[in-house]
Amino acid sequence: MRQHDATSPEASRLWALFGAGVLALNFPLLAVWAFWGERLGGPAGFVVALFLVWGALIGALAWCMERAPD
Repeated sequence: MRQHDATSPEASRLWALFGAGVLALNFPLLAVWAFWGERLGGPAGFVVALFLVWGALIGALAWCMERAPD
């Protein structure tokens, strides 16, 4: 397991991704997702939008970790 320096660009990217995830999946923006998800796709639209955002965060995390130098 590799150690990460707190000042490395990789750590900064991970913190930014964490912040984006907190913002995207927390109340103010979650209410926006709920509003538009229900308008565009009915009750299931919100669930689909939520899982798409969650999957995008996982994909971004995988991409950041794979391109990080060893």
